[in-house]
Amino acid sequence: MTLLDRPRTTGPVPVVTPERVAVRPAEVQAWVTEQAALLEPADIVWVTGSTSERHELLQLLVANGTIEQLNPELRPYSFIARSAESDVARLESRTFICTDDPADAGPTNNWREPAAMRAELDGVFRGAMRGRTMYVVPFAMGPIGSPMARFGVQVTDSPYVVVSIGTMTRMGDAALEAIARGASWVPAVHSVGAPLAPGQEDVPWPCNDTKYIVHFPETREIWSYGSAYGGNAILAKKAYALRIASVMAREEGWLAEHMLLIKVTSPEGRSYHFAAAFPSACGKTNMAMMTPNLPGWTVETIGDDIAWLWIGADGRLRAINPEAGFFGVAPGTGLRTNPTAVSALWGNTIFTNVATTPEGDVWWEGLTDEKPARLTDWRGEEWTPASGRPAAHPNSRFTVSARQCPSIAEDWDDPEGVVIDAIIFGGRRASNVPLVVEARDWDHGVFMGATIASEQTAAAEGTVGELRRDPFAMLPFAGYNMADYFAHWLDFGRRLRRSARVPRVFQVNWFRKGADGSFLWPGFGDNARVLEWMVKRIDGQVGAIDSPIGSLPTAGGLNVEGVEVDEAALEELFRVDPEAFLAEADDAERFFASFGDRLPAELQRQLTLLRGRLEAART
Repeated sequence: MTLLDRPRTTGPVPVVTPERVAVRPAEVQAWVTEQAALLEPADIVWVTGSTSERHELLQLLVANGTIEQLNPELRPYSFIARSAESDVARLESRTFICTDDPADAGPTNNWREPAAMRAELDGVFRGAMRGRTMYVVPFAMGPIGSPMARFGVQVTDSPYVVVSIGTMTRMGDAALEAIARGASWVPAVHSVGAPLAPGQEDVPWPCNDTKYIVHFPETREIWSYGSAYGGNAILAKKAYALRIASVMAREEGWLAEHMLLIKVTSPEGRSYHFAAAFPSACGKTNMAMMTPNLPGWTVETIGDDIAWLWIGADGRLRAINPEAGFFGVAPGTGLRTNPTAVSALWGNTIFTNVATTPEGDVWWEGLTDEKPARLTDWRGEEWTPASGRPAAHPNSRFTVSARQCPSIAEDWDDPEGVVIDAIIFGGRRASNVPLVVEARDWDHGVFMGATIASEQTAAAEGTVGELRRDPFAMLPFAGYNMADYFAHWLDFGRRLRRSARVPRVFQVNWFRKGADGSFLWPGFGDNARVLEWMVKRIDGQVGAIDSPIGSLPTAGGLNVEGVEVDEAALEELFRVDPEAFLAEADDAERFFASFGDRLPAELQRQLTLLRGRLEAART
């Protein structure tokens, strides 16, 4: 009998701990006992990561009304979850960094004094799991056996979070056994903040209006309360893999970055690896799963969101994707824009806050060009094209294993990582920023990354469309003072310069618009033409035009054969307006000023050099 053949559950399904129990390290056991005393759960289950366990958890979620199974003929073994309307996105305003010295958190983080925050957390967490099961979830970030693998243990009272961690990490006994062999680990405590009194009926999506996502970088701890959604609750993701890991990386000499990883292969069979930093919902998934509109070129996926980079034994920059799955933004992911991502979602997927069809499938804005005549929207209400509201929440998501991606590279989980040939920074800019520009050197590239600005998206709080500085696409994710983060990048470059090869650094902008408000560049598969130019620059096959902001393609240097872009649009795509960039420089200086005397002098020098080049260009 297959999983799909099993009868649908009509009542609660107990989660049974298998007879074989993995070795439970004494320090983990002691920590779990300590948390149980605080949280007061009705039961404790140590998660093993088995397929049968995942099935039982999913069926429990169905019985609880948290998820519904989709039509197995249309979307095999897939489910739809609809969250509470107050629990739909990452909460930056409730995300805290707790360090002894507030300067160590820096101006871009919400700082709280550790002792005061611990007292506050003790109040909200005490008894928070009454009437619920506490799941103990050991997990690995990165392939187990990799020199870059790191470990954690999360306790949670949300089975939805458990199955999500099971997709996004290497979860279960293997991780626990690595900890038992001596691997260090990060403790993470999560509760939805909705204790149940005896006899009290539960709700489909338990959460609490009071929310905390708290990090203690100095003691490597994560505490999350009140939310069951995404990065607020799947603590292995942004909380660990970026905020805590960025602190670990600085101390240990590597980089934890909000970057996709791709493998690009030319018609001649030569392969190159790129790491690219984009803010959420700015085309990351489309680039990570690109279908090139260039004959003979292929793009394969290694990671769509997070990369850990280090200098290998051979002196070259290497990277791994520490995750095992994709937690992607659904709206805008479509058959026309990203058929690879859509193909990856054929089954075994959990969708959250998308719409459903009468036939029992899913739909969201951008999945198809034509809107269905009738849907059930993300709130569970009837919807038609005349409803005047989105059918799917703008931050609706899909959670799926990376192994299901048709474009996944064969070496995507190589324990030794892949060699990085170039780093790309990008954002969503309607004006000013060219389609592609190459940095003059590593330090100039760090300046590019530090001054990236992007239009606000629905993935986080804020006004959609508002321009904000998002250095390295890490503004919400750096776990320490970002000025020190910039300094770490500069120091990392000095170490690279002593090695065999320093990667090229580029900045891209797929979103520049013309005077009529339309996009000047077709994007999507045609972005491979920009990658082709980068490859030729890496191999020294093409020259470039020097500009005040960096190197631009020469006339005819960018392959636009067959692209529907006229000469005027192409000229506008690469136009550098000195006046507009001087205004950008003023804005960057205001941003830099927020860091005071901790800002590396090299970045101020780069800003001065930029101003000098722009002044010379306008005379």
